[in-house]
Order: sequence, then C-alpha cells, then structure tokens
Amino acid sequence: MRRCVLNPSVSPCAEAIGGARRTVRSCAAKLGVVNPDGLAVAVSEALTNAILHAYVGLAPQDVDVRVDLTADAVVVVVGDRGRGMQPRSDSPGIGLGLPLIASLSQRFDVAARPGGGTNLTLWFARSA
Repeated sequence: MRRCVLNPSVSPCAEAIGGARRTVRSCAAKLGVVNPDGLAVAVSEALTNAILHAYVGLAPQDVDVRVDLTADAVVVVVGDRGRGMQPRSDSPGIGLGLPLIASLSQRFDVAARPGGGTNLTLWFARSA
C-alpha cells in the first residue's frame, strides 16, 4: 500500500486548510483519483469540521491527514484528538459539511479514534 502523510499533521487553524487541501489534491492526482478537485473539497470540509468542532473547550491540537492507496481507491483519513462527535448548540456552521463529503466521496465512515478523538475516513474512486 502506498501512503502519503502530511508532515506529520495540520495545524488546527483555518489558515492551514488551504495548504493541506493543495497537498492532498496533488497527492491524490498522482495516485489516480478520478476527481481530485472533489477530493480536495471533501478534505477541506473534514479539516474544517475537525478544527471547528473537535476542540471545543479543549486546547487545540494538530489534525492528522493520511492518504492511502488501495487496489481500487484512494483512502483519506482525517483524525483529530478532540472530544469526539458531539452536537453543538452553538455551531458556527450550517451543518452541510458531512452531506457534502458524502456527495463527493464513494463512501465515508466516522469512528472514535483510539486514545480519544475522531477519525473520518473517505474513499475516492481511482481511474481504471
């Protein structure tokens, strides 16, 4: 399995998302993703969700981004070390991040991260 890891993670601030998006898009294009622009938007949404929601009431930590190549897909894992998936009554967003991610990826999975936090795993089709 080929792997691309951002060095080693993304700073938990909005300014870091653009650079991470470009790096992941470039990596995905090299790995043969059918729609690298869609992947870049989905990863931006995942990073934004982690930065806005994971560390409410906690000290912010970096967000890990890993890109893996399987036989038929590129798999992106965005992982935080925050409070896990919890509702926010004061949410700064309008709640369209996960639906957008769902529409841009083949599938996605949200899971608790060992040791605390959340892993959002996204699958994207590769060219034949």
